[in-house]
Amino acid sequence: MLNIEGIGMKINRLCVNNFMVFNDLDIEFSDNINIISGENSTGKTALIKLLYTSLKTCSKAYSSNNTLSKEELESAMVSKFQGIFMPDNGAIGRLVNRHRGNNSTDVRIFLSNKDDIRFGFSNKHSKHIDIKHMGIKGKDNFTPVYIPPKEIISSTENFGALYDEFHIAFEETYYDLCRLLERPLRKGPNTIEQNMVMKSFEDIVNGSIVQKDKKFYLKVKGQGEFEMGLVSEGYRKMATIMYLILSGSLTKDSILFWDEPETNMNPKMIKPMCDALTELAKMGVQIFVETHNYFVQQYFNMEAIYNKDSKIKYNFISLYRNSDSGEINAQCVDNLDDMTENAIMKEFDDLYDREQRFIYGD
Repeated sequence: MLNIEGIGMKINRLCVNNFMVFNDLDIEFSDNINIISGENSTGKTALIKLLYTSLKTCSKAYSSNNTLSKEELESAMVSKFQGIFMPDNGAIGRLVNRHRGNNSTDVRIFLSNKDDIRFGFSNKHSKHIDIKHMGIKGKDNFTPVYIPPKEIISSTENFGALYDEFHIAFEETYYDLCRLLERPLRKGPNTIEQNMVMKSFEDIVNGSIVQKDKKFYLKVKGQGEFEMGLVSEGYRKMATIMYLILSGSLTKDSILFWDEPETNMNPKMIKPMCDALTELAKMGVQIFVETHNYFVQQYFNMEAIYNKDSKIKYNFISLYRNSDSGEINAQCVDNLDDMTENAIMKEFDDLYDREQRFIYGD
């Protein structure tokens, strides 16, 4: 039997071999904010999905009366990988890096409790994962949270029931988020930290979030309540974070994975959104942001460079393809000025150069 004693940790490091586009990747993370960027097909989303799937399985296992057999835990992990990554016919082996012949994925996630999670599977496995170690200890209110690029808060009323009854082409991250949004609010007052974070988000949307029978409304100061489907998608994403904080899904022991928060968001909202995420990190949430956006990168970078009083540690991660081997590598820095493989900045520089050629000629 595997005894899951509780969860209350951060992710310190990931070592992964032969998983999807990754041949051999070793990355260390900040306990606070990690900003992941890179060109398309360098594995940004695969990286945060891998971390989320692993931790979400452990979180669910812990909530199941604290004891699961190895077979039960394996079944839960297989089901989660199938739901999140959606390989054809649910074949886990299709997630192994596509080399000729037999090949195997190995994953090791190092945790802040000095323990780790280790598992693997081969390209011949359809529904089998070899769980080698599951070192989860700590607090019992841990919930990994994944926010996908498209918002789901405007569809929460019906989405969960549809997902339960029908095969619909949405990865399970949307379903997981929907279930968190269906949770009622916790009793009692908010903590001081929650109130500070909530003020940051309420300043962005100029109001508060209201839930009635799984339907959400944005209560705007001086204007009343607006159905969530009537407000911009950027505001819906902010409202999602707000409700997760109020319902207790985002606490000081949580890990937040946010895939392209800038999608369909007005550039004016980027800075206050980054400021609010920094406040969330101060509350104790470990944050992983996957982005293609210049403004997201730069606003976090300015905090890292100029806010000397902040104890928040920023980790900028660039995934890039090695020009010689073709393998995906990672560069990690705490200051973008030290990053040599920055796809976002390279495109910005190319745009500037093209403009100069238009003005001054070749």
